[in-house]
Amino acid sequence: MRVLIAEHDHPVYAQLLRQAAPELDVLTSGDSAELARHAADCPIWLGQPDLLATLLRQGHQPQWLQSTWAGITPLLADGLRRDYRLTRAVGIFGQVMAEYVLTYMLGHEREVLARLVSQVERKWDNRLGQSLAGRKVLIVGTGDIGQTVAQFLLPFGVELYGIASTAREQAPFVEVAALADLPRLVGEVDYVINLLPNTPDTHDLYDAALFKQFKSTGLFINVGRGVAVVDADLVEALKEGHLAGAVIDVCRQEPLPQRHPFWTAWGLLLTGHSSAPTSPSMMVNLFVENLRAYQAGEALRGEVDFNRGY
Repeated sequence: MRVLIAEHDHPVYAQLLRQAAPELDVLTSGDSAELARHAADCPIWLGQPDLLATLLRQGHQPQWLQSTWAGITPLLADGLRRDYRLTRAVGIFGQVMAEYVLTYMLGHEREVLARLVSQVERKWDNRLGQSLAGRKVLIVGTGDIGQTVAQFLLPFGVELYGIASTAREQAPFVEVAALADLPRLVGEVDYVINLLPNTPDTHDLYDAALFKQFKSTGLFINVGRGVAVVDADLVEALKEGHLAGAVIDVCRQEPLPQRHPFWTAWGLLLTGHSSAPTSPSMMVNLFVENLRAYQAGEALRGEVDFNRGY
């Protein structure tokens, strides 16, 4: 069986895949024209949605496409075919995302950035740090990654709340509410962690009205999608003190334009879409697991419902 790999790190992926499944005929290239020639003969594709979307636009069609990203927005663009099976990367980002979230939550409690400023100014800073114990945390998006983040946060003694497409009971959350309950919950928690995917329902979700509901001591962390936030409204909300700070990993446009207000916004830290890098070895393991299921006619992990967008 032939498999096409379209990845910036394609040599690494090809080597790992040939080791894991030597029976496969693995085709890849850093040249776009050669990739297109390979695509015509490959029923299975593995790679980045942005590169694979280009092949779809050229008229090529897979039987099954495995994305190496959790998000698959480029593959949902208007005009692209949807008559194939699509799976996104699941089960491989939870720990690194949890580590990222914990880094900035603990940094916020211990006022790490303020201490750095004090050091630069040669001021002895003996303020007492705070603890995560007893803090209330809202995870907006309680799917695969959100569930793992929650499990990592639990030992720190936090109270966990969640937002999902519909309200439900879900351990270890005290409450998992529907999206309509977001304005109520952001005012009751100390941390709001956005993990929502890019869907029509999640665009411009965090606007001026919602930021006014935040606790003035609250921290907003966006590791979901940039389109969820109205940028100007966040900058203004920080300026007016509606929340204590924001950690922004994802933006509407990346890289962020030089004149964008996020660069100089008070209380806002940019982390350049670095929260959860893909591990090639874990990604290849997921692909091989899905490949065996695909060959056996079984369900695939992370299969996308095109109508829902995830």
